[in-house]
Amino acid sequence: MRTWRTVVIRRAEHPGRGFTQGLIEQDGTVWESTGLYGQSALCRYPLGSDRPERRAALPAELFGEGICRSGDVIWQLTWRERVALRWDAGTLELTGRVPYNREGWGICAADGYLVTSDGTSELVRRDLDLAPQAVIYVRSAGRRVLGLNDLAWSAGTIWANVAGTHYLAGIDPDSGEVTDIVDARPAAERHLGDPQAIMNGIAALPGPGEPGPGEPGPGEPGSREFLLTGKGWRSIRQVRLKPARAGSARQRLLAGLSH
Repeated sequence: MRTWRTVVIRRAEHPGRGFTQGLIEQDGTVWESTGLYGQSALCRYPLGSDRPERRAALPAELFGEGICRSGDVIWQLTWRERVALRWDAGTLELTGRVPYNREGWGICAADGYLVTSDGTSELVRRDLDLAPQAVIYVRSAGRRVLGLNDLAWSAGTIWANVAGTHYLAGIDPDSGEVTDIVDARPAAERHLGDPQAIMNGIAALPGPGEPGPGEPGPGEPGSREFLLTGKGWRSIRQVRLKPARAGSARQRLLAGLSH
């Protein structure tokens, strides 16, 4: 198992300071899913902009959750409504709804398939239409890793925000074993008195020659750079991973329990 610590190399505006539930980036464009009933939306903006260039509001009865891009489609999960939304990535027009069999938390596009989380220690591998294929049981040295939240894919590894912590887990998609633990406390933002302002929102940034989300790749390690933000945060942090001593990283990772 490898351990890392984030180094913040850039801070960008977080347009609208939304209740972030999902974050993806491609070629300098960010798509963000925000939650809360009556306030949920799908937004798109250039990284660094202070306002969204497009914003599509969800019906008031839907609580927006994680998003991923697969080709020209943006998939957006909902929390407890058992439905997923399909959007056109370019126009942000809603093109369909599909039934969904779990709570929706995080989602990422891997190599020819999708992976979703529901806040437990289980991830679900799904086809490109969200039909379930297999369950991935996530463990670290035999112990369940609870609170798996927003997800990102980078060069053969699933990366997860662990809810209620400032730690990220890198997960082998075949075995479910945690291969990497990231101490992201240097990227945290203080919100005294607001317990909901947790870190949530992770987008992998491709390295030179590395494919974007949903595109097949050779599996070599990427640039180890990510965008990180949180619910109601003022900024989006661009971070780079630096090797670190293990210390209590595993114990802190295993403390993730809540949404």
